[in-house]
This record gives sequence, structure tokens and C-alpha cells, in this order.
Amino acid sequence: MLTVHHLNNSRSQRVLWLLEELGLPYEIKYYQRDAKTMLAPPELSRVHPLGKSPVVNDDGVVIAETGAIVEYLVDKAGGRLRPPAGTPSSLRWTYWLHYAEGSAMPPLLMRLIFSALPGRSPALLRPLARGISAKVIDTYIDPQIKTHFDYIESELRKSAWFAGEDFSAADVMMSFPLEAAGFRANVYAGRPKVKAFVERIHARPAYKRALEKGGPYAYA
Repeated sequence: MLTVHHLNNSRSQRVLWLLEELGLPYEIKYYQRDAKTMLAPPELSRVHPLGKSPVVNDDGVVIAETGAIVEYLVDKAGGRLRPPAGTPSSLRWTYWLHYAEGSAMPPLLMRLIFSALPGRSPALLRPLARGISAKVIDTYIDPQIKTHFDYIESELRKSAWFAGEDFSAADVMMSFPLEAAGFRANVYAGRPKVKAFVERIHARPAYKRALEKGGPYAYA
């Protein structure tokens, strides 16, 4: 049996959604973040040395990293939700599958870290930390986010989905950065295609089923 080691409010929600779209049977082992640190519990490090989620165990085969998990599950489902090899859509599928974590998420993660920095600094250093944080966000992080999401908006003008006219696993991968950016950086304002994409995925029955099974999901 395929087991998803699922951490609340995390990228592993995408894996549950993909499994629902593919119709593959699975079970869930649930983990909760530490309420103070928001880190994963130490139990996850017994599944994989990095102690991160998502992790999938398929009859003893352990796979980590969302992109690798997506490719593994798509292969397991006979290539469903992947365009035919050698087509332009196939190349776009591969590109967006890797872009999601390789390019879109780093500035969003930096924004999260620098936004939290003042509150986690010693009291005497908070004014300094607040100034440094605001400067880095304003002069580097937010311009990077704008560049990426202007680009994403322009790409979604070309087709309804990231790999082309048909929904694919690349859209599952891209869901988390678009959801997170909407909450952290208000990227939906002035970007109707990005906003419409998120509304479309939230309306999918498989997405709703995955939410019911995964539990509360806040992508802050």
C-alpha cells in the first residue's frame, strides 16, 4: 500500500490531490507541526533523514521531494496527467514541474523568513531587525516576486493550464506557490489569470476530496 506521510499546512497536500486526480489507492499517516516553531515533528526524521514532508512510502520504496514524488506517481498511473513525450506540451510540463520549487518558491520562502525575523529577534535588536527585514523585502524580495508572477500571468494568457490546454500534474506542482503567493504577497491583484487558475483548481472535485482527507490547509 502506498502511504503518504502528510504534514499539516504543507506541500504534501499537493500529493494527496494528485493521488485523488490519478485515482491511485493510498493511506495517510498524519503529522502536526510544532505550534511554536512551526517545524515538522522529529518522528518524520525516522521516515526520511531530512525530516521533511512530503514523503511517500510505496511498499518499502521511500520517495521524498514533491517533484520526484509527482513523477513517480504519474509513472505508477501509466503516464496519466503527463503530455505525450516529444511534444511541446511535454517540454512545458517538465519545465513547470521544476520551476515550481526551483524558481517560484525561493523568493516566497525568503519573504516568509524575513517577515518573521523581527518577531523572533531579541527585544533589544527588534528595531534593527525590523529595518533590515523591511529593506531586504522592499529592495530585493518583492521585486523578484513581481518579476516571477508577471511572467506566470503572461504564460497563463497563452493557455488555461501550465503545460497547455489540458490539466496536468504540472498544475498540481504549481498550485502551492500560487496559493502561497496569494496569501504572502497579494499576487492576485492585477493578475486575473493567476487568480482564475487558483479558483479553477479549488473547484476541482479531486482537490476538494484531498482537502477533506488531508485536514486543515493554510498555505501561509
